[in-house]
Amino acid sequence: MAKKSDNAVKGAARAPHRSLFYAMGYTDEELERPIVGVCCAKNEIIPGHAELDRISEAVKAGVRMAGGTPVEFPAIGVCDGIAMGHEGMKYSLVTRELIADSVECMAKAHQFDALVMIPNCDKIVPGMLMAAARLDLPTVFCSGGPMMPGHLPGHEEGNPYADKNLSLTDMFEAVGGLAVGKITEAQLKELEHAACPGCGACSGMFTANSMNCLTEVLGLGLPGNGTIPAVTGAR
Repeated sequence: MAKKSDNAVKGAARAPHRSLFYAMGYTDEELERPIVGVCCAKNEIIPGHAELDRISEAVKAGVRMAGGTPVEFPAIGVCDGIAMGHEGMKYSLVTRELIADSVECMAKAHQFDALVMIPNCDKIVPGMLMAAARLDLPTVFCSGGPMMPGHLPGHEEGNPYADKNLSLTDMFEAVGGLAVGKITEAQLKELEHAACPGCGACSGMFTANSMNCLTEVLGLGLPGNGTIPAVTGAR
């Protein structure tokens, strides 16, 4: 049975194409296997994406174990939490279309046989889902997972958020609390250092986590894709 990638690597007319693969160290055996595009949205501005490269390495190892040849390529991503409250938010939603378009372009231009998507946050998961729907290729989502809840120690005397599980929602609420005099600037500073304890999609039912859960409902995400925390061995 012919593979889609045969259009790019099979036959005498594709000798120049294979030369480009050889330049990157690919072997003839690897080009005989299904070529699987691995779209990894790793960057260093979104907490949910900062460690996606580790997911990608595991994904590529899995593709090789299953007899495929992984080919990684990137996707952009905007952190809505950082873009919020200034002109940056005007640029968030449009990235969903840019991501969908760019994944489609990469898959079609290089004739991938299948795709593994590695997103995590708000517009990135929907953008990759849109691309998957357009392309009609075998596709699996392996996302980065949610952030663990934060925790402010109980000995932070007088802080109403002390000894509670925290999320970014509490930070937004606390900004309002400062404005009406419910907390002090010092207490807000304590909270902002505690609310987000490590990498992962913001710990709340925001778009990132709800869309990662949706990938499971659609049969595209691995079991636990929407719920296993980013920093655990299970992820």
